Amino acid sequence: MKRDEPIRVLCVDSHPAMRKGIAAILANEPDMLLVGEASNGPDAVELLRLCHPDVTLMDLLIPGLGGIEAIRLMRKEAPQARIVALTSYGGDQDIYRALEAGAWGYLLKEKAHSEIVRAIRTVHSGKRLALADLAEHLRDCPPHVALTPREVQVLRLVAQGLSNKDISDQLGTMFGTVKIHIQNILCKLRATDRTHAVTIALHRGIIHLEELKNARNAGAS
Repeated sequence: MKRDEPIRVLCVDSHPAMRKGIAAILANEPDMLLVGEASNGPDAVELLRLCHPDVTLMDLLIPGLGGIEAIRLMRKEAPQARIVALTSYGGDQDIYRALEAGAWGYLLKEKAHSEIVRAIRTVHSGKRLALADLAEHLRDCPPHVALTPREVQVLRLVAQGLSNKDISDQLGTMFGTVKIHIQNILCKLRATDRTHAVTIALHRGIIHLEELKNARNAGAS
């Protein structure tokens, strides 16, 4: 990009009000241009191909692929893509997953109004985004938890109130296997019981309330 060309920004967020707010902020910056908006993962990947943004702001909790998988696919397709994870969650596992997927930084939505312009300029200049409050937050967190995808799936079902037998029936696996998964979850999270494990998982961003609500709504329909 030539020095006098604006920074091309793609905004991906499931909430129209959030996208409108970001658009208003960027409209006041002469060196920035909003080149596209998406509300889900597949559209985000498609707009990456069409708009060639310099910086993408990526909400993690979006329908379709989900923000983490969208980041992973975008970085695979365009290794030079510079993506800032933009989310309302401050759980350490959200931060780790976003960075492992290839995000250049992580910004809480509550900080967006005051930090988003600086964040865009920082990653566009080739630097990683390292906010002091997030760095401090990570230092204060317990060690990084490596739950397997199946353990996370079991934990979500536990959080929905399912018994071991219900989980076994839903996953099509043996009852004893479910018990082993739950024992591993309790051990890894250092939880005293199932309820404690769910509380820890919600706090750390391993599972989210919106995911549970969507699952309940899908089951009720």
